Amino acid sequence: QVLAYNRRTFATVSQRLLISVTPAPGGDAQFQAEFLVGNRNVEELLPEAAREMFLEASAKVWERGDLHIVNVTSALDRGGRVPLPIEGRREGVYVQVGSHSPFSPCLASAASPQSRSRCHRGQLPVASCYDTFAPHFSIRWCNLTLVLPSPATPGPVWGSGVLEDGGDFEPPTEAVPRELLPGFLVTLLVPLAVAALLCLLLGHLMCCRREGV
Repeated sequence: QVLAYNRRTFATVSQRLLISVTPAPGGDAQFQAEFLVGNRNVEELLPEAAREMFLEASAKVWERGDLHIVNVTSALDRGGRVPLPIEGRREGVYVQVGSHSPFSPCLASAASPQSRSRCHRGQLPVASCYDTFAPHFSIRWCNLTLVLPSPATPGPVWGSGVLEDGGDFEPPTEAVPRELLPGFLVTLLVPLAVAALLCLLLGHLMCCRREGV
């Protein structure tokens, strides 16, 4: 169920959609890059024409053509601030692009430790592809995130399900019996002793400390 509202009139409209999720033909993209577009709202990048334009600019940076958009998220959902009501201000959009091809040298240099150090000093990262997205998209390169493919972990090895001949089955040894009485007495008697002392102290204060006694 999709709930939308008009920012000017605050009118709401709801619509129920049925979405069928199917695996990608070539599998999940192994290499993914997430860009922060500072001069767009999330609804401005949802139309197909806007996404195709962004993919064309990303292909020039990635130097590959097998790109596709994995996710589009508003910067407000990532802790961003609501922009001031000034003309030209936008919320910002995180666009995640995936590919089966490795990152280009420009993207690798933009996310390198040297570039991160420059970003902490308020400088632009080391890269040569800043103008690729201009003038339609303003990319905040210090927020660039690259996701590398995780190494495949070997799965469990299933046997035949038949117990091999190796002698008789030996069950595990029995557990040594434990003495639980001391622990029970400590758990029960210590609170009772503390409560009795508190009662005696309270009775002494109330009965023996009164005026004239």
